[in-house]
Amino acid sequence: MSTPDVSIVIPAFNRLWSLPETIDSCRGTECSVEIIVVDDGSTDGTFDWLQAQPGVVAFRQHNMGKDWAVARGMQAARGRYVKYVDSDDWVLPGAIDAHVRAADEAGADLVLAGYEFADSKGTVLRAYEYQESDDLIAQMLGESDSSHYSAFLFRRSLVQDIPHRQEFDALDDRMFVLEVALANPDTIVLPAPAIRLRHHENARLQFNHGIKAAVRHHAHAQVYRRILARLAAEGRLTPRRRRAAALVLWPVAHWLAYADIDEGCRLVDWIRELDPQFEPPPEGALGAFYRRLGFRRTEQLLRLRRRAIAAVRSLQPRAAAHA
Repeated sequence: MSTPDVSIVIPAFNRLWSLPETIDSCRGTECSVEIIVVDDGSTDGTFDWLQAQPGVVAFRQHNMGKDWAVARGMQAARGRYVKYVDSDDWVLPGAIDAHVRAADEAGADLVLAGYEFADSKGTVLRAYEYQESDDLIAQMLGESDSSHYSAFLFRRSLVQDIPHRQEFDALDDRMFVLEVALANPDTIVLPAPAIRLRHHENARLQFNHGIKAAVRHHAHAQVYRRILARLAAEGRLTPRRRRAAALVLWPVAHWLAYADIDEGCRLVDWIRELDPQFEPPPEGALGAFYRRLGFRRTEQLLRLRRRAIAAVRSLQPRAAAHA
């Protein structure tokens, strides 16, 4: 059996309504492609449908999550290169062939590319070309836009032993690309978008409120603690990388403080250790409050403001009922 050029690993989560389009976007290539779909315990007939699809290698697991689905797909992957695609996104025409040709010609381990952002109907809202950088680690830490990893093509030998780590929840892909960057891959940049990411109002990975939001922000901080500790141990935590991390961690500290001011303050203390010259980036009144009153007092004022707004809103229905 010949070795495919590319293995495309797709975790599926009750998305039969969009999965056919995703799979179709991976077909019609000049290079040889194997499409591996791992059904994570769907209840809408996805697995039965997958088994009837030509050219699709299908597996099933029972609600173990994206990371385990990707791991199962990687166990089966035979391609020289690997691409990760969510079940509601599309690979753009010609991207796979262009990336394989470029990687082969340059001997690259990683092809970096941009992405498109679309609404739930597939209408493109914005397109982002990849912004090339001379420090991949700093870029992936947040120095500049690092695109989305579904737009990339990875040499399988590069990522074979880099897992999607379940302990980092929805930030597993951020941890993954940072670990890839730490492996010092030979890269080539094709700036044009290679993937179309579909936004959903209630997307499964977009946690904006409550406990799920707190878990996400905590995971974000832990990703950076793990990666920066490794860089420090290896003597690779440069001032530039410290600054990149500090800039990303500042808003994380704010959102952590939303639930736990002490935890947010601890993260701010670490930010100051990373970059003693760090200045809070918000402009206007909020930035002035952070600079003059400090992080804790400003967050306490913001908490009082939120409570006051909530109290006023709770009174509005009563006032309307007595009108």
